[in-house]
Amino acid sequence: MGGAWLQYLAGGLTAGAVYALVALGFSIVYNASHAINFAQGEFVMLGGMGAVWLVGLGLPLWAAVPLAVAGAGIVGLLVQRLALERAHAHMSAGGQADVVTLIIITIGVALLLRGLAQVVWDKRIHALPAFTGSTPINLGGAGGATLLPQSLWVLGGAALAVLVLGWFFGRTLLGKAMRATAMNTLAARLVGVSTRGVMRASFALAATLGALGGVLTAPITFTSYEAGVMLGLKGFAAAMLGGLGSFGGAVAGGLLLGLVEGLGAGFVSSAYKDAIAFVVILAVLFFMPGGLAGARGSERV
Repeated sequence: MGGAWLQYLAGGLTAGAVYALVALGFSIVYNASHAINFAQGEFVMLGGMGAVWLVGLGLPLWAAVPLAVAGAGIVGLLVQRLALERAHAHMSAGGQADVVTLIIITIGVALLLRGLAQVVWDKRIHALPAFTGSTPINLGGAGGATLLPQSLWVLGGAALAVLVLGWFFGRTLLGKAMRATAMNTLAARLVGVSTRGVMRASFALAATLGALGGVLTAPITFTSYEAGVMLGLKGFAAAMLGGLGSFGGAVAGGLLLGLVEGLGAGFVSSAYKDAIAFVVILAVLFFMPGGLAGARGSERV
């Protein structure tokens, strides 16, 4: 039983780290625009499929992975610049574009990116090579759990991303501008913050985080043109659980969702694994609308 617990916990933490990265993307965009970016899952797919494509062209893995992540960030910037910024050009008297319109646009962008990926690449499932081999690591001695080396890359990459984001939001001028916009958009604009630039940076950063999760998990779960659909929904559930808009809440929500999913699949049934995220969304909406961070915490990065 002890080995089973360790195995489920290790698997849950690995999945939770990816959910946390996706949830951070949701929270960053929500803070900048007060809208939910339902194309976030497609950036996860672009990261994984982009890396597979670049490796297939002959690039080494160490070059393909950062290029794929950077490419997804550029796509996120273009989405904001070419689609959402046009909606913001038709502002209401209060200075805010209609949130429902922004959400509908992100749904359309998700469908467009998924369709383009299907045409440019294919419908097959692809595997990205593991970063440092695929020999399992034994935990707990004989009868214990095993952990793939790629899982350590997932956990380490997510932890490093969180640390870098903490430094970015606390120490850099752009990060502080993004925090100010999240707290009060009008006040930030009055003191000279370019909210248009903040929106562009938010989408690029969210897309980069999603793509990072995509390339880290592709050697474990594989990837395809529709791989981002479920990961996007689970990332949204994690963001809701932690408190939509909360930086720490997104990380906590992702890890907690991963652990609940892993333990539920192990001790109840793996058939209900994907349903757990939807149960979490409903439970949060009914019993804890503010999430773990509470309503106040969900208003800022």
